[in-house]
Amino acid sequence: MEEKDQDQKITFETQDGAVSMYVIDETRINGCNYILVADAPKGDAECLILKDVAPPDSKESIYEEVLDDDELDIVAGMFEESLGDTDIVG
Repeated sequence: MEEKDQDQKITFETQDGAVSMYVIDETRINGCNYILVADAPKGDAECLILKDVAPPDSKESIYEEVLDDDELDIVAGMFEESLGDTDIVG
Protein backbone atom coordinates (compact mmCIF):
# COMPACT_ATOMS: atom_id res chain seq x y z
CA MET A 1 0.00 0.00 0.00
CA GLU A 2 1.34 3.41 -0.94
CA GLU A 3 2.06 5.77 1.97
CA LYS A 4 -0.16 8.84 1.89
CA ASP A 5 1.40 12.31 2.22
CA GLN A 6 -0.32 13.35 5.45
CA ASP A 7 1.35 16.77 5.49
CA GLN A 8 -0.92 18.05 2.72
CA LYS A 9 -3.07 20.77 4.20
CA ILE A 10 -5.95 22.44 2.39
CA THR A 11 -8.04 25.45 3.27
CA PHE A 12 -11.82 25.40 3.04
CA GLU A 13 -13.95 28.51 2.80
CA THR A 14 -16.92 28.12 5.14
CA GLN A 15 -19.72 30.40 6.25
CA ASP A 16 -17.66 31.08 9.38
CA GLY A 17 -14.42 31.83 7.50
CA ALA A 18 -11.41 29.84 6.35
CA VAL A 19 -10.57 26.49 7.97
CA SER A 20 -7.37 24.54 7.26
CA MET A 21 -7.34 20.74 7.57
CA TYR A 22 -4.92 17.92 6.76
CA VAL A 23 -5.94 15.52 4.01
CA ILE A 24 -5.42 12.05 5.47
CA ASP A 25 -6.87 9.92 2.67
CA GLU A 26 -9.16 10.03 -0.34
CA THR A 27 -11.34 7.52 -2.14
CA ARG A 28 -13.91 7.28 -4.92
CA ILE A 29 -17.10 5.27 -4.43
CA ASN A 30 -19.87 4.98 -7.04
CA GLY A 31 -18.49 7.95 -8.97
CA CYS A 32 -18.28 10.24 -5.91
CA ASN A 33 -15.03 11.58 -4.47
CA TYR A 34 -14.56 11.55 -0.70
CA ILE A 35 -11.74 12.88 1.46
CA LEU A 36 -10.88 12.20 5.08
CA VAL A 37 -9.59 15.38 6.72
CA ALA A 38 -8.31 15.99 10.25
CA ASP A 39 -7.12 18.86 12.41
CA ALA A 40 -3.77 17.12 13.01
CA PRO A 41 -1.64 15.07 10.59
CA LYS A 42 -1.10 12.13 13.00
CA GLY A 43 -2.26 10.74 16.31
CA ASP A 44 -5.60 11.46 17.93
CA ALA A 45 -7.39 14.10 15.90
CA GLU A 46 -10.84 15.36 15.11
CA CYS A 47 -11.73 14.20 11.62
CA LEU A 48 -14.45 14.68 9.04
CA ILE A 49 -15.43 12.77 5.94
CA LEU A 50 -16.26 15.16 3.13
CA LYS A 51 -17.98 14.45 -0.20
CA ASP A 52 -17.33 16.41 -3.39
CA VAL A 53 -20.76 17.65 -4.50
CA ALA A 54 -19.58 19.87 -7.36
CA PRO A 55 -21.17 19.35 -10.78
CA PRO A 56 -19.14 16.99 -13.02
CA ASP A 57 -18.06 19.83 -15.32
CA SER A 58 -16.83 22.05 -12.45
CA LYS A 59 -13.12 22.92 -12.28
CA GLU A 60 -13.30 23.30 -8.48
CA SER A 61 -14.42 20.87 -5.80
CA ILE A 62 -17.25 21.69 -3.44
CA TYR A 63 -17.07 19.61 -0.28
CA GLU A 64 -19.86 18.92 2.19
CA GLU A 65 -19.68 16.88 5.36
CA VAL A 66 -21.18 13.40 5.03
CA LEU A 67 -24.06 13.29 7.51
CA ASP A 68 -26.09 10.29 6.30
CA ASP A 69 -25.33 7.44 8.74
CA ASP A 70 -25.41 4.67 6.12
CA GLU A 71 -23.16 6.56 3.70
CA LEU A 72 -20.83 7.54 6.56
CA ASP A 73 -20.48 3.91 7.70
CA ILE A 74 -19.61 2.75 4.18
CA VAL A 75 -17.06 5.47 3.50
CA ALA A 76 -15.51 5.26 7.00
CA GLY A 77 -15.09 1.52 6.48
CA MET A 78 -13.26 2.15 3.21
CA PHE A 79 -10.92 4.64 4.89
CA GLU A 80 -10.26 2.29 7.82
CA GLU A 81 -9.41 -0.50 5.37
CA SER A 82 -7.15 1.80 3.35
CA LEU A 83 -5.31 3.19 6.38
CA GLY A 84 -4.86 -0.10 8.20
CA ASP A 85 -4.39 0.54 11.93
CA THR A 86 -6.60 3.64 12.03
CA ASP A 87 -9.98 3.68 13.75
CA ILE A 88 -12.53 6.21 12.58
CA VAL A 89 -15.09 6.68 15.32
CA GLY A 90 -18.40 8.29 14.41
